[in-house]
Amino acid sequence: MHESSQSNRPGNRLAAETSPYLLQHAANPVDWYPWGEAALERARRENKPILLSIGYSACHWCHVMAHESFEDPATAAVMNELFVNIKVDREERPDLDRIYQIAQQMLTQRGGGWPLTMFLSPKDQRPFFGGTYFPKESRHGLPAFTDLLRRVAAFYHERGEDIAQQSQALQQAFEQLNSPPASDDTPLTLAPARAAREQLAAAFDAEFGGFGGAPKFPHPANIEFLLRQWRATAGAEEPDLHSLYMATLTLKRMADGGIYDQLGGGFARYSVDQYWMIPHFEKMLYDNGQLLRSYANAALATGESLFSRIAGETADWLIRDMQAAEGGYWSALDADSEGHEGKFYVWQPEEVSRLLTDDDYAVFSRRFGLDRSPNFENEAWHLHVFRDEEDIAGELHLEPAELEERLARARRVLLEQRNRRVWPGRDDKVLTSWNGLAISGLAVAARALRRSDLADAACRAVDFLRQQCWRDGRLLAAYKDGRARFPAYLDDYAFLLDGLLELLQTRWRSADLQFAIGLAEALLAHFEDRQSGGFYFTADDHEQLMHRPRSFSDEAVPAGNGIAAQALTRLGLLLGETRYLDAAAKTLRAAWPALQHYPHAHCALLVALEEHLEPPEIVIVRGDANETAEWRDELAKVYAPRRLVFAIPADATDLPAAISDKKPLQETAAYVCRGMTCSEPVRSLSSLVALTRS
Repeated sequence: MHESSQSNRPGNRLAAETSPYLLQHAANPVDWYPWGEAALERARRENKPILLSIGYSACHWCHVMAHESFEDPATAAVMNELFVNIKVDREERPDLDRIYQIAQQMLTQRGGGWPLTMFLSPKDQRPFFGGTYFPKESRHGLPAFTDLLRRVAAFYHERGEDIAQQSQALQQAFEQLNSPPASDDTPLTLAPARAAREQLAAAFDAEFGGFGGAPKFPHPANIEFLLRQWRATAGAEEPDLHSLYMATLTLKRMADGGIYDQLGGGFARYSVDQYWMIPHFEKMLYDNGQLLRSYANAALATGESLFSRIAGETADWLIRDMQAAEGGYWSALDADSEGHEGKFYVWQPEEVSRLLTDDDYAVFSRRFGLDRSPNFENEAWHLHVFRDEEDIAGELHLEPAELEERLARARRVLLEQRNRRVWPGRDDKVLTSWNGLAISGLAVAARALRRSDLADAACRAVDFLRQQCWRDGRLLAAYKDGRARFPAYLDDYAFLLDGLLELLQTRWRSADLQFAIGLAEALLAHFEDRQSGGFYFTADDHEQLMHRPRSFSDEAVPAGNGIAAQALTRLGLLLGETRYLDAAAKTLRAAWPALQHYPHAHCALLVALEEHLEPPEIVIVRGDANETAEWRDELAKVYAPRRLVFAIPADATDLPAAISDKKPLQETAAYVCRGMTCSEPVRSLSSLVALTRS
């Protein structure tokens, strides 16, 4: 992480915060406040506009603006004189980030991003001007930051009536964001799913995978949706092989690319080019939790060893480099080290050749392009697969096994050497929502890869969150240095609920089911829009802000409403709880206008729509713990996204009636449920496999 050159200054009001991002600014000469009543009250009392700066610890341009402006005493003096300055970590306060990103786009008619720089009225915290990065000196058509500050402050004090009118118009625009839900007599159909598939096909890069051009993002929700589209047609006369191709080519190209850490595992945030070659180097927990799940599912769907390897290495990276001793997962690794983006990851051929034997270097250099021109700034090489293993083996007259052994040995040597470098900063706060994504990914990978250690790692994270972030039936969103803070958001509840349902299929623990029920009850009690359907991003007793968001589209993470609808449908079917099923259905009706207009931007909700219209099959296996696990593992050999399998030992306690009614018999038996109808006990594994073959 960026080290402030002002570290010898006395701390400002951020010094008592836990966020690594805020602590990076604790020694700035800027009189920063965290968001809270102290800052808001001062702004009202002094009639000073608020300068709101939102960023996150792994954000490269946030570091640039901090170094140029926030560490500069002259710039800080202007900020302190004219504004009340508030610094926010978007990962701790996604509610504020969501609101002010939308406002910035409304005000400027431009895309948002970070750092987000907004100027707010002290009266109601509504913004009247904003942007993202502003340079210290005028360049690229952007004004110098201090000139901008003076003009904005003057505008606030001289144009109060104009600001009031704009504020009213902005509030009206926010109120019009949500369309009315579909009426009760409007039939929900799979038409949006079919349209989304066609839109993704139109945007698909048939040579390099992915969707659209540079910069290229992984979009795991798209990949999961396409895998499911293929699987749903696998038994048809004309299976949708192109959906499978779009998903697997994207996964293969990313696995071969520089967006994937070819030595240590795990994925960077995005690629700056269309080839997946050069990434923006920060590594985020939320990307890797989702991609772990995608690669594990693709390994099941195709049997390709590449996908199994990438899933395994990504899981290893999560546990090795991102899991805290207490069990939770940290948030991010920075893009920068020693003041330069990517320095930790790039190489010089001379250094690599010194570290490897001649035989190993001959293979490694051909595989990863060290025998070509540099592909990164400052005449450096970033590892990216340039040649197939078969091609190299043919040239060097090697058996495939020998070539793979040399590559594996070279990677081990280089990773050990790289670990001696100055590491990028780690954002070591634990976020409940992102941990939910990691738990889900680990649980799916544990089943697909037959690795119990991944289930162990997921269980440790669940136990940590239950102990530290679950208080009196409510979640807290963030944990660091022994402090759990901030009332949790929709994503925290939805992602953790989904993770628990995946983990229960991997390893049954009745306490996890009770935890899941508690999360579902809190969702319905505190987040549901009872009038229009769907879920607000913040709870009903959350701090009152200028807007209470309720959004349906996927972003870097899947839509909280989409995952909530999926998880409530599945939990409702498992427990026979119609309240959960009704809430999921109302969510789909609330989202129906958005699904019709922009279906491909709502893949998480499209999965929920599919499972609402065609409920997933639920298999409950009861009996001896070892035998139930054997039956579960046999079914888990097949990619069946519309099937949930729960292996529940005969001696399991604290079971709800809908599960305890599926009583264990003298021998192991399974109950196969479709919708609200369950089969008679199935008493042999072969009969169960035959019954569920679809």
